[in-house]
Amino acid sequence: MGLGHHHHGHSHGPGPGHGAHHHAHDTGGTARVFAIATLANLAYTALEAGYGFATNSLALLSDALHNLGDVLGLALAWAAAVLARRTPTARHTYGWRRATLLSPLANAVLLVGFSGALVWEAIGRLTAPPPIPALPVMVVAAIGIGVNLGAAWLMHAGQEHDLNRRAAFLHLMADAGVSLAAVLAGAGMALLGWNWLDPAMAVLVSLVVVASAAGLLRESFDAAMDAVPPAIDPGAVRAYLAGETGVAAVHHLHIWRIGAGEVAMTAHLVRPDDGDHDAFLDRVTGELDRRFGINHPTLQVEHGDRCEHDRDDRAPHH
Repeated sequence: MGLGHHHHGHSHGPGPGHGAHHHAHDTGGTARVFAIATLANLAYTALEAGYGFATNSLALLSDALHNLGDVLGLALAWAAAVLARRTPTARHTYGWRRATLLSPLANAVLLVGFSGALVWEAIGRLTAPPPIPALPVMVVAAIGIGVNLGAAWLMHAGQEHDLNRRAAFLHLMADAGVSLAAVLAGAGMALLGWNWLDPAMAVLVSLVVVASAAGLLRESFDAAMDAVPPAIDPGAVRAYLAGETGVAAVHHLHIWRIGAGEVAMTAHLVRPDDGDHDAFLDRVTGELDRRFGINHPTLQVEHGDRCEHDRDDRAPHH
C-alpha cells in the first residue's frame, strides 16, 4: 500500500499556497446584527399585539402571531450565529458552524407553515369578511414596513454567501410585504368599504412568501444533507485535480459546506512521483480556493492503486 499524506487547507505560515486561505469569521458582527433584528421585531410584535387587543382587530392579532413566528425564526438564526463562534473541541472538531446551515432549514419551514395558516384563515374570511378598523391597521402596518425594511437592510450585507443571513433577509422582506399589503387593504377598506381586501391581500402575499421560501427550503435542505454547494461544479473540480502534474487518478472526492462562507473538500489523489509533495499541496490548495472557493481542503496523496482502504465498499464513494 502506498504512503498516505494528508493536508488541510489552513495557514501554517508563509508559503506559496497558504496565503490564499482565510478562516477568519465575522460571526461576532453577524450575531450583533441578528440580535438587533430580533429585538426590533419583538418590540414591534408586542406593539402590534397591543393595538390588536385594544381595537379588537383580528387582522392585527393574526399578523402579530405571524410576526411572532418570524421573531422565533430570527431567534434561531441569532442562536446559530452565536453557536458558530464556539471554538472547535475534541468531539466537535469543526466547532458549531454547521448551526448556520440548520437554522435556515427551520426558518424556511416556519415561513411555509405560517403562510399556510394565513391562507387558511384568509379563505375562511373571503365568504364573510368581518369589519376591521382601517386606520389602526394602516398606521401599525406602516410602522411594520419601516421596522422590517430596516432590519432587512442590516441583513443584506453578506447574505449572498451566508445562508443564515439570506434566510433572515427573505423573512424580513416577506414581513415588509405583508405590512405593505395590510396598508393597501386598510386604505381600500377605509375609502371603498371593501372588507374583502384584507383576506384577498393575505392570500396573495402568502403565495409570494411560499414561492420565495421554496428555494431557500431546497437549498438549506441540500446543505444539511452535505450536498455540493450549487455554485461549485464537482465535475470541474475533479477535472482540475486530475489534470494536475503527476496525478494518475482521483477518487473519494467529497465537497460540502461546513458553515457560512466555508466549503470543505476531501479527495484521494494517486500520484506515483511525489517528490515535490509540499509544493504540490501548496499549489493545489491555493488553486482550489481561488477557482472554486473551496477553503478547507484535505488531500490524501497515494503512490499507487493498491491501497486496501480504497476497496472498502462500506462507505460508497466516487
